[in-house]
Amino acid sequence: IDSPEADLIESTDQAYSKMSRLTSQMGGLIEKLWGSFTLSGDANALRLSGLTALQLCPLFTDLPKDTPIIASHCWVALAAVAAGFTNVINLVIDNHAQWFVVTPGCLNLVQGPSNYQQLLKLGVPPENIQLAGHWIPRELVVNVPEDCQRRMDRTGPIKLLIPVGGAGAQRKFICQFVRSLQPLLEEGKIQLLLNAGDHAHMKEAFEQVLQDMNVKEYDTIATTEGVLEFRDKLLATTATTTTKPVTLFSFAEYFPAVATTDILGRVADVLCCKPSELAFYPIPKLLIRRVGDHEQYSAWRAAELGDGTLEAREVQDCLDYLQLFLNSDALEQMNRSIIKNQKQGVYNGCQRAVQVALERAAASS
Repeated sequence: IDSPEADLIESTDQAYSKMSRLTSQMGGLIEKLWGSFTLSGDANALRLSGLTALQLCPLFTDLPKDTPIIASHCWVALAAVAAGFTNVINLVIDNHAQWFVVTPGCLNLVQGPSNYQQLLKLGVPPENIQLAGHWIPRELVVNVPEDCQRRMDRTGPIKLLIPVGGAGAQRKFICQFVRSLQPLLEEGKIQLLLNAGDHAHMKEAFEQVLQDMNVKEYDTIATTEGVLEFRDKLLATTATTTTKPVTLFSFAEYFPAVATTDILGRVADVLCCKPSELAFYPIPKLLIRRVGDHEQYSAWRAAELGDGTLEAREVQDCLDYLQLFLNSDALEQMNRSIIKNQKQGVYNGCQRAVQVALERAAASS
């Protein structure tokens, strides 16, 4: 949408992304201060979000006020409530309880029980909060049994999917991590699926790292059609490897970049990512160094569910976990935990949100 409201969202996102990149690269005290900032979403932060969301209200002008609104970010929910909508559901992000992530005047759905309890302790009214489950793309959820079984039957190298977060941070850490994988790559024990997203600087960084590792031949995919073809080829055959030990994914636009991780999730053996929204995904996860201290709580959630590791703060921690994956039944345990979690509805948060929205709509008609 070409509008002042879209420009506001884009400029705010760019500012947040820039700070995440800078603090991640600088480390030390600056990173610690930024981490503390991400934990400080108090009532004042909620008020500021509310004032910002007021600027987004014109986007809702032509919609009927009883239209169900399911918001994947609190700004959308705040704007919908301010615009007078009567059936608003806010999908609470992360696993750390703070006022910034909730929306007064609507139903807030959360992904895990500890966050649910902590938000109640903060003072969120019980009628404004429910435990729903994780926010996961449907295709990943319904195919859990098949995909987990295929991972457990794997006989070839472990396919590591390494995406760069939406902020484009972590360049220094991820490049060090990828570089450290050279021996395992040369021994044929792993394959790399590198998603640079829409970040040109990360594509260049990955290309430089691969050059330093003496990886001369690798595939580069730059379209959603190419990603789907890549995935479908692995799903349709019994092949345990792709044509090259490394595949680099890079895009000119935001949405194909984000969708790629969702698409490749079905064929990846391990998702190597910071503990952001991806920490909730039903894929075995190696959770690497966070960007913002609020993310540590999402890593704890994954570790307790058995579908991910604790946060690996250093490159050597990542390598230790990979050795565990290669030389023990740790990956099998994660896949069995994912199958169990799926049967219990842990990953059905999106489905639950739609059900609740429709039930509320029917009750008010």
